Amino acid sequence: MKFLSIAAMMFSAILSGQDFANYAKYEKQNKEILTKKIVPNSVLMGDSITEGWFSTNPAFFKKNNFVGRGIGGQVTSQMLLRFREDVINLRPKRVIILAGTNDIAENQGPISLDKVFGNIVSMVELAKVNNIKVVLCSVLPAYNFGWKKDMLPAQKVISLNKMIEDYAKKHNIPYVDYHSEMKDSRNGLDEMYTEDEIHPTAKGYEKMETILMRKLNKN
Repeated sequence: MKFLSIAAMMFSAILSGQDFANYAKYEKQNKEILTKKIVPNSVLMGDSITEGWFSTNPAFFKKNNFVGRGIGGQVTSQMLLRFREDVINLRPKRVIILAGTNDIAENQGPISLDKVFGNIVSMVELAKVNNIKVVLCSVLPAYNFGWKKDMLPAQKVISLNKMIEDYAKKHNIPYVDYHSEMKDSRNGLDEMYTEDEIHPTAKGYEKMETILMRKLNKN
């Protein structure tokens, strides 16, 4: 049923003349990596949080041989559709997945947490069958969405993170817990790390880098 729904989304996008997954976003950069036969240490797959990370501190990515493949506003179904183009075809050693915020914000309409989690699991399974190691990340804390008020996302984020963490433990996958170290008393993103309650500032990304590298250095 999941594959049928993905196919339906693709067909709908074709009819409307849209690139639903935004394959074009990194097409040029992907070709360059393949042409130069670069083997990325890690591809970071995600949304605007990941995209903003690279634009804020490209030196962090270059130093660690990381490739950023975040696209603002994307939900997990869009990431799953472009997973082959932006991850598998690049043959990285590892993929680091940070996804789910925009699903909870219902950017592409209402979706259950089970289906969001299922999309993340599908990305994991695709990576594993292609001999790519996986790191799963918690969704960052979120108390409110500036572009969609009154969604009350805090508890949904916690619930999705519990699903991701339990799955990671069960399958011996490294789990990067940004949430517990970056939340405030409301289970939102602490104001010391953000200006809009969702997207990290340079200081926020510095904190994420510390948390991520601490985990990677243990695995």
